[in-house]
Amino acid sequence: MIRRFSILLLTAASLLLAQINQMPSELEGVDVEEKLGAQVDGSLEFINEAGRPVRLDSFFNQGRPVVLNFVYYECPMLCSRVLNGVTSSIREIPWTPGKEYELLTISISPRETFELAAAKKQGYLSKFDRPAPGWHFLADHRDAAKKLATQVGYGYKWDKSRDMFAHASALVLLTPQGKVARYLYGIQFKAFDLRLGLTEASEGKMASGKMEKMLLWCYQYDPNAKSYVMAARNIMRAGGAITILVLGFSLVRLIRQDKERHS
Repeated sequence: MIRRFSILLLTAASLLLAQINQMPSELEGVDVEEKLGAQVDGSLEFINEAGRPVRLDSFFNQGRPVVLNFVYYECPMLCSRVLNGVTSSIREIPWTPGKEYELLTISISPRETFELAAAKKQGYLSKFDRPAPGWHFLADHRDAAKKLATQVGYGYKWDKSRDMFAHASALVLLTPQGKVARYLYGIQFKAFDLRLGLTEASEGKMASGKMEKMLLWCYQYDPNAKSYVMAARNIMRAGGAITILVLGFSLVRLIRQDKERHS
């Protein structure tokens, strides 16, 4: 009977954990697959804030590391928080975009124009509150954003039913030679982590961010709220599963101890 009871408890916990790990259909394919050392295609062209086509490799010609920041400018929720996080982080480090590194904010939406990019740039440069000649806001051109995102492992997709993109929240750091060096996850990026990542990228060093990737999964697309929110429901499920396991093993142990005392 003890064995049967234990199996039932373990089965219940396994079902709860399976629910936690199940990816919602809205987020299938929306992930970040780390591709350290992957070389980006420098021939990809984007449209800059002035409406001119620019090749990706033009941002690597000064021997500086490059930060990729994928967003879309009309995003109603997550992108603004990410951009605010980027702005806050780069304000805390004593380096300037255009001197020690390049920062590319790239729209993943093929429908967005360079005028939107220019307006967004003006708004965030005013928040940065100092010159940043190396912070570029780019519009997509001939699907270059999708190609680049695929090369660095950044997954996203268009949700037709809600007329919006489902996408991850991460920065991708590249070496001066255009190779993937590091990933930073979340919507708030520690200045220390960014500075260390840029330093290592400038030296051609690469480091995995898989431990920090768990931060990404604290946020989940909620189709009811139409936003990225803290997945409280999943946290409660996880707590429930852990509670079942703890109670189950404790109960089994008590039953065995009682049985031994009466044997």
